[in-house]
Amino acid sequence: MSLFEFLSQYWPLLMSGTGVTVAQFLLGAILTVGLALVFGLMKMSSNRAIKGSAVVYIEIFRGTSLLVQLYWIFFVLPLFGVTLEKFTAGWVAIGLNAGAYGAELVRGGIMAVPKGQWEAATAINMSAARRMWRIILPQALVNMLPAWGNLMVEILKGTALVSLISVADLMFQAKQINASTYLSAQIFGTALVIYYILARFLLTPFMRWLEGFMARKLGRA
Repeated sequence: MSLFEFLSQYWPLLMSGTGVTVAQFLLGAILTVGLALVFGLMKMSSNRAIKGSAVVYIEIFRGTSLLVQLYWIFFVLPLFGVTLEKFTAGWVAIGLNAGAYGAELVRGGIMAVPKGQWEAATAINMSAARRMWRIILPQALVNMLPAWGNLMVEILKGTALVSLISVADLMFQAKQINASTYLSAQIFGTALVIYYILARFLLTPFMRWLEGFMARKLGRA
Protein backbone atom coordinates (compact mmCIF):
# COMPACT_ATOMS: atom_id res chain seq x y z
CA MET A 1 0.00 0.00 0.00
CA SER A 2 1.42 3.36 -1.02
CA LEU A 3 1.56 6.25 1.42
CA PHE A 4 -1.11 8.10 -0.59
CA GLU A 5 -3.46 5.11 -0.46
CA PHE A 6 -2.74 4.67 3.23
CA LEU A 7 -3.55 8.30 4.02
CA SER A 8 -6.67 8.37 1.87
CA GLN A 9 -8.02 5.34 3.72
CA TYR A 10 -7.09 6.20 7.30
CA TRP A 11 -6.98 10.00 7.26
CA PRO A 12 -10.51 10.38 8.75
CA LEU A 13 -9.52 8.26 11.76
CA LEU A 14 -6.29 10.18 12.21
CA MET A 15 -8.12 13.51 12.04
CA SER A 16 -10.69 12.28 14.55
CA GLY A 17 -7.87 11.28 16.89
CA THR A 18 -6.12 14.61 16.33
CA GLY A 19 -9.29 16.44 17.33
CA VAL A 20 -9.42 14.49 20.59
CA THR A 21 -5.72 15.21 21.19
CA VAL A 22 -6.28 18.93 20.69
CA ALA A 23 -9.28 18.85 23.06
CA GLN A 24 -7.22 17.01 25.70
CA PHE A 25 -4.45 19.57 25.30
CA LEU A 26 -6.73 22.61 25.56
CA LEU A 27 -8.61 21.34 28.62
CA GLY A 28 -5.39 20.17 30.27
CA ALA A 29 -3.72 23.53 29.54
CA ILE A 30 -6.63 25.49 31.02
CA LEU A 31 -6.52 23.38 34.18
CA THR A 32 -2.73 23.74 34.29
CA VAL A 33 -2.88 27.54 34.16
CA GLY A 34 -5.54 27.71 36.87
CA LEU A 35 -3.74 25.33 39.23
CA ALA A 36 -0.36 26.95 38.58
CA LEU A 37 -1.66 30.39 39.44
CA VAL A 38 -3.46 29.26 42.59
CA PHE A 39 -0.72 27.04 43.98
CA GLY A 40 2.09 29.33 42.88
CA LEU A 41 0.55 32.14 44.93
CA MET A 42 -0.24 29.76 47.79
CA LYS A 43 3.40 28.72 48.01
CA MET A 44 4.36 32.36 48.54
CA SER A 45 1.90 32.76 51.40
CA SER A 46 3.15 33.52 54.89
CA ASN A 47 0.47 31.21 56.28
CA ARG A 48 2.10 27.85 57.02
CA ALA A 49 -1.04 25.80 56.34
CA ILE A 50 -1.61 27.42 52.95
CA LYS A 51 2.04 27.21 51.97
CA GLY A 52 2.26 23.63 53.23
CA SER A 53 -0.75 22.58 51.14
CA ALA A 54 0.89 24.02 48.03
CA VAL A 55 4.19 22.28 48.78
CA VAL A 56 2.45 18.91 49.24
CA TYR A 57 0.61 19.23 45.93
CA ILE A 58 3.68 20.39 44.00
CA GLU A 59 6.02 17.76 45.42
CA ILE A 60 3.60 14.86 44.88
CA PHE A 61 2.73 15.71 41.30
CA ARG A 62 6.26 16.72 40.30
CA GLY A 63 7.82 13.75 42.03
CA THR A 64 5.68 10.99 40.54
CA SER A 65 5.09 9.80 36.98
CA LEU A 66 2.26 11.23 34.89
CA LEU A 67 1.44 7.69 33.79
CA VAL A 68 1.08 6.51 37.40
CA GLN A 69 -1.07 9.55 38.20
CA LEU A 70 -3.26 8.80 35.18
CA TYR A 71 -3.76 5.22 36.32
CA TRP A 72 -4.51 6.35 39.87
CA ILE A 73 -7.16 8.80 38.72
CA PHE A 74 -8.83 6.36 36.33
CA PHE A 75 -8.41 3.00 38.07
CA VAL A 76 -7.84 3.70 41.77
CA LEU A 77 -10.10 6.65 42.59
CA PRO A 78 -13.24 4.61 41.78
CA LEU A 79 -12.31 2.38 44.73
CA PHE A 80 -12.84 5.46 46.92
CA GLY A 81 -16.11 6.41 45.27
CA VAL A 82 -14.74 8.94 42.77
CA THR A 83 -15.29 7.85 39.17
CA LEU A 84 -14.23 9.95 36.19
CA GLU A 85 -15.09 9.19 32.58
CA LYS A 86 -11.94 8.27 30.63
CA PHE A 87 -11.88 11.46 28.56
CA THR A 88 -12.17 13.58 31.71
CA ALA A 89 -9.62 11.48 33.61
CA GLY A 90 -7.13 12.12 30.81
CA TRP A 91 -7.06 15.90 30.83
CA VAL A 92 -7.47 16.09 34.61
CA ALA A 93 -4.34 13.96 35.08
CA ILE A 94 -2.42 16.08 32.57
CA GLY A 95 -3.56 19.32 34.20
CA LEU A 96 -2.73 18.16 37.72
CA ASN A 97 0.74 17.02 36.67
CA ALA A 98 1.65 20.08 34.62
CA GLY A 99 0.06 22.43 37.14
CA ALA A 100 2.69 21.43 39.69
CA TYR A 101 5.46 22.47 37.30
CA GLY A 102 3.55 25.61 36.34
CA ALA A 103 3.20 26.62 39.99
CA GLU A 104 6.96 26.83 40.29
CA LEU A 105 7.10 28.89 37.10
CA VAL A 106 4.55 31.30 38.56
CA ARG A 107 6.46 31.58 41.83
CA GLY A 108 9.75 32.12 40.01
CA GLY A 109 8.22 34.71 37.67
CA ILE A 110 6.77 36.69 40.57
CA MET A 111 10.03 36.61 42.51
CA ALA A 112 11.87 37.89 39.41
CA VAL A 113 9.84 41.13 39.40
CA PRO A 114 12.18 43.92 40.62
CA LYS A 115 11.77 44.87 44.27
CA GLY A 116 11.19 48.47 43.28
CA GLN A 117 7.91 47.52 41.63
CA TRP A 118 6.64 46.06 44.89
CA GLU A 119 7.75 49.13 46.81
CA ALA A 120 6.17 51.54 44.30
CA ALA A 121 2.83 49.73 44.47
CA THR A 122 2.96 49.80 48.26
CA ALA A 123 3.87 53.51 48.24
CA ILE A 124 0.67 54.41 46.37
CA ASN A 125 -1.33 52.51 48.97
CA MET A 126 -2.42 49.57 46.81
CA SER A 127 -3.92 46.60 48.63
CA ALA A 128 -1.94 43.36 48.46
CA ALA A 129 -4.46 41.76 46.08
CA ARG A 130 -4.65 44.78 43.78
CA ARG A 131 -0.88 45.16 43.77
CA MET A 132 -0.46 41.52 42.75
CA TRP A 133 -3.16 41.61 40.06
CA ARG A 134 -2.39 45.01 38.51
CA ILE A 135 1.37 45.42 38.94
CA ILE A 136 3.21 42.21 39.78
CA LEU A 137 1.45 39.47 37.82
CA PRO A 138 1.55 41.19 34.39
CA GLN A 139 5.30 41.68 34.72
CA ALA A 140 5.76 38.17 36.07
CA LEU A 141 3.84 36.80 33.10
CA VAL A 142 6.35 38.31 30.68
CA ASN A 143 9.19 36.76 32.70
CA MET A 144 7.68 33.28 32.69
CA LEU A 145 6.16 33.04 29.20
CA PRO A 146 9.25 31.47 27.52
CA ALA A 147 9.25 28.68 30.11
CA TRP A 148 5.49 28.33 29.73
CA GLY A 149 5.99 27.74 26.02
CA ASN A 150 8.12 24.71 26.84
CA LEU A 151 5.58 23.48 29.36
CA MET A 152 2.76 23.74 26.82
CA VAL A 153 4.73 21.58 24.38
CA GLU A 154 5.25 19.04 27.16
CA ILE A 155 1.49 19.04 27.84
CA LEU A 156 0.81 18.37 24.16
CA LYS A 157 3.24 15.45 24.13
CA GLY A 158 1.84 14.16 27.41
CA THR A 159 -1.60 13.76 25.86
CA ALA A 160 -0.30 10.64 24.06
CA LEU A 161 -0.49 8.78 27.38
CA VAL A 162 -4.29 9.05 27.55
CA SER A 163 -4.45 6.37 24.85
CA LEU A 164 -3.48 3.91 27.59
CA ILE A 165 -6.90 4.34 29.20
CA SER A 166 -8.60 4.02 25.79
CA VAL A 167 -9.22 7.68 25.10
CA ALA A 168 -9.59 7.79 21.29
CA ASP A 169 -6.84 10.34 20.70
CA LEU A 170 -4.29 10.39 17.88
CA MET A 171 -2.03 7.79 19.49
CA PHE A 172 -4.96 5.47 20.27
CA GLN A 173 -6.12 5.62 16.65
CA ALA A 174 -2.56 5.05 15.44
CA LYS A 175 -2.22 1.94 17.57
CA GLN A 176 -5.59 0.64 16.41
CA ILE A 177 -4.64 1.12 12.75
CA ASN A 178 -1.24 -0.48 13.33
CA ALA A 179 -2.86 -3.51 14.98
CA SER A 180 -4.99 -4.16 11.90
CA THR A 181 -2.51 -3.27 9.16
CA TYR A 182 0.98 -3.77 10.66
CA LEU A 183 2.09 -0.71 8.69
CA SER A 184 4.08 0.62 11.62
CA ALA A 185 6.36 2.97 9.68
CA GLN A 186 3.48 4.66 7.88
CA ILE A 187 1.13 5.07 10.82
CA PHE A 188 3.60 6.08 13.50
CA GLY A 189 5.50 8.22 11.03
CA THR A 190 2.28 10.05 10.19
CA ALA A 191 1.45 10.45 13.89
CA LEU A 192 4.93 11.87 14.52
CA VAL A 193 4.47 14.43 11.76
CA ILE A 194 1.05 15.47 13.09
CA TYR A 195 2.41 15.98 16.62
CA TYR A 196 5.31 17.98 15.18
CA ILE A 197 2.99 20.20 13.14
CA LEU A 198 0.81 20.89 16.17
CA ALA A 199 3.82 21.81 18.31
CA ARG A 200 6.05 23.59 15.81
CA PHE A 201 3.62 25.38 13.53
CA LEU A 202 0.63 26.05 15.80
CA LEU A 203 1.58 26.06 19.48
CA THR A 204 5.08 27.54 19.29
CA PRO A 205 4.11 30.51 17.04
CA PHE A 206 1.16 31.27 19.30
CA MET A 207 3.35 31.35 22.41
CA ARG A 208 5.89 33.60 20.64
CA TRP A 209 3.09 35.92 19.56
CA LEU A 210 1.83 36.01 23.15
CA GLU A 211 5.33 36.87 24.41
CA GLY A 212 5.54 39.76 21.97
CA PHE A 213 2.03 40.95 22.74
CA MET A 214 2.66 41.06 26.50
CA ALA A 215 6.04 42.73 26.00
CA ARG A 216 4.45 45.46 23.86
CA LYS A 217 1.62 45.87 26.35
CA LEU A 218 4.13 46.54 29.10
CA GLY A 219 6.33 48.71 26.90
CA ARG A 220 9.23 46.27 26.80
CA ALA A 221 9.29 45.64 23.07
